[in-house]
Amino acid sequence: MALELESITVRYGQTAAVSDVSLSVGDGEVVALLGPSGCGKSTLLRTIAGLEKPSSGFVRWDSSDLAGVPVHRRGFGLVFQDGQLFPHRSVAGNVAFGLRMHRVDREERDKKVLSLLELVGLEGYADRRVTQLSGGEQQRVALARALAPSPRLLLLDEPLSALDRALREQLAVDLARLLREAQTTALVVTHDHDEAFTLADRVAIMSRGRIVQVGPPAEVWSSPVDVETAKFLGCNKFVPGSFVGLPVGRVGLRATALRVDGAGPLEGTVLERVHRRDHVRLLVEIDGEEYEAVGPMSEIGDHVRLEIDLDGVARIG
Repeated sequence: MALELESITVRYGQTAAVSDVSLSVGDGEVVALLGPSGCGKSTLLRTIAGLEKPSSGFVRWDSSDLAGVPVHRRGFGLVFQDGQLFPHRSVAGNVAFGLRMHRVDREERDKKVLSLLELVGLEGYADRRVTQLSGGEQQRVALARALAPSPRLLLLDEPLSALDRALREQLAVDLARLLREAQTTALVVTHDHDEAFTLADRVAIMSRGRIVQVGPPAEVWSSPVDVETAKFLGCNKFVPGSFVGLPVGRVGLRATALRVDGAGPLEGTVLERVHRRDHVRLLVEIDGEEYEAVGPMSEIGDHVRLEIDLDGVARIG
């Protein structure tokens, strides 16, 4: 089973929110649609769900056109940023909702709910009110509810963005495990590249309504298709490949590309320093140019030697 988008365009008046997008999601595959706010990714997801009508193009499932199929008959599960739980229902009541709509009998329904709560790490929470849960717990309930009817495709629209950074990172790891354990076919919309690369088998980068690059996370991270994509993926300095010893025309440097190392081949002068959670971020001058670097505490004006960390280097194009 597979989702196929062919030349999807969505217009609001004269404005094209999505322009000529083609993309596929294979059986059991998790694809992340990654891009900045306003690039059209949520509009594309809503079009797949049937909540928006494309101006042109086709949404197909197993080669069947879904144009005339309403939202509730597409067999897709939806998880939104705020979870959209029913506040008057218990945790179990929320998770069971889709099963009730599918007229699953009570005994089977109860077994499925308990199984899903265990899967999402909420065993023993069945009788709690969702209003008594933390934000992360509520998102787990939303995920369990979406998984309950065994959707053929799970659509997640910024499912973790309302959470704080530490919780978001942990829940991304948990969600990646859950999707694989459940063998769920999924499309995840996010603006956070760490989240996308944690969750996805493939990443599709979207910019100004178009998909500009699709590939495995490691490939997209190390070889962004152009400078704009490289900037979105954290590159803040662009230099000839020879600067880092690579036989390529141009590379992008992330903040971690240069590290203080007494045996490093480069020498610079510290201009600024900023303490971060687990390291010190430096601004250094090398041959008249300013670069970001990471390393131990250094005083402004210190001369430091720097090593190149290729994990922080992106080959452009």
